[in-house]
Amino acid sequence: MAGRTGFRAAGEVSLGTRGIWERALERAVREGEDVYYLELSALTFVDVAGAGALADAARDLGGRRRLVLDRPPDALPRILDLLWPGLPGIEVRTS
Repeated sequence: MAGRTGFRAAGEVSLGTRGIWERALERAVREGEDVYYLELSALTFVDVAGAGALADAARDLGGRRRLVLDRPPDALPRILDLLWPGLPGIEVRTS
């Protein structure tokens, strides 16, 4: 992620990997960057609890900062819109 603060995730976010996902999101909140990038093009699945952890992290940003989801799995933005509509702090980039 040259020139950008963030991380790249691959595989699945589910029961077996949720702890790693949550720690990465906690770090994103802690680092205090105005914009934090999550490169998710290699992520194939995020369960609802993983989406909830992302929503919690976005709320923890306090409305002044944002997480940029770069090419997330198609279902993730839909889940966020369905269960956490109007959630500030998340920007989705599809290309």
